[in-house]
Amino acid sequence: MTSPVDTSVKHFYSSMQGGPVLAGQAGSLIALLDACLVTGWGLKAVDSAVIANGVCRMNFASGKSGGEVDAVILVAGASLAGLNGEQRITEVSSTWVEFRTALPDGAVTGSISFKMAAAGWSKPFSGTHIAVYQSPNPQSTRMFVRVDDTGTVEARLRGYETMTDASTGAGLFPLDGQINGGGYFNKSTAASATPVKWRIVANDRSVFINVVGYSGSIASAESGRTVFIGDFQGGKPGGDPYAFSIGCGSAAGYSVTPGTCDQSGGVNQLAPRSYTALGGAISLTAVPEIGTAGAISGLDTAFGPFPNVIDGGLRLSRRLMLEGVAQRGVVPGLYTVPQSAVGAIIAPLARTPGRGVLSGRNLLAIGCGAGSQLYPSISLGISFIDITGPWDY
Repeated sequence: MTSPVDTSVKHFYSSMQGGPVLAGQAGSLIALLDACLVTGWGLKAVDSAVIANGVCRMNFASGKSGGEVDAVILVAGASLAGLNGEQRITEVSSTWVEFRTALPDGAVTGSISFKMAAAGWSKPFSGTHIAVYQSPNPQSTRMFVRVDDTGTVEARLRGYETMTDASTGAGLFPLDGQINGGGYFNKSTAASATPVKWRIVANDRSVFINVVGYSGSIASAESGRTVFIGDFQGGKPGGDPYAFSIGCGSAAGYSVTPGTCDQSGGVNQLAPRSYTALGGAISLTAVPEIGTAGAISGLDTAFGPFPNVIDGGLRLSRRLMLEGVAQRGVVPGLYTVPQSAVGAIIAPLARTPGRGVLSGRNLLAIGCGAGSQLYPSISLGISFIDITGPWDY
């Protein structure tokens, strides 16, 4: 017995207590990805634990954990085996966390601990400031993602269909003829140890990484670039074994179109092959199902300003993955806003309950945009990621 609710989607961000640090330094992106995707972080010893009325409370005296409501923790060492494993937090304070359980009431013994649960990726190969990540999920495309983090303000990303070590493989995407040496991932606008804001939402097949590069020099900046890496929901009947994408920039420099999935038309989404399974690497485009293709989420005038003048509502749109002009699939878990002025009202990292088809899900607001916009501002873009899960594939 594990959690009675789904724990597949995990979310993390830089302002969580004890969170990993990202800066304009070599190796900092890999350290962040290791912590959030592979190992977890923020280990806490539990002083006591008790179950009452379907809720387990774990008490600790060592100060606030990184956990918050909706975050997923990994519990170990409990005398009741059904408590060990992933649990989704329902309530939290500076000295305890709570989560739902179907186990009977009573005290829990053992050398109990918990930490922020990793998203579940593996790291089959590594080198000095080099790391290769892969989904172990048997239903995934099993593509490899190589991260070259030897640079300061930027890292390099490249996908492989197969790999034999950290630098050798076949089925590259992007090819050198598309982006020589691999795509670019912006970490910061400055080569320094100053931390920048980041947000990660992931499961064991897909990951969104939002980095506010300007926050290293402008601490209150909130507009980040949301990069999608992983499997998307393919639309091909019978399945699409190459429904995988890496968002990346086409050249060095923070002003270069960065391959983000919630702004600027969502260009530079590199896939290993076409839906036909023939040929090599191709470029896809992530566009809103409803709204303006080239607009930043939350800065789109297609449906006017938020809130809607008639019903006060917030409009959300799925993000489609296009091959040419044909819909190849859907980006899982991401919702963009075909309205403007959203960033003047909804703050980054605010949680919004879903309605309609999203009822029962909580959506995390993500600041987006290429500049250094602050909150509140009508120039700050906002998109949303489902942090409840599960995501559809």
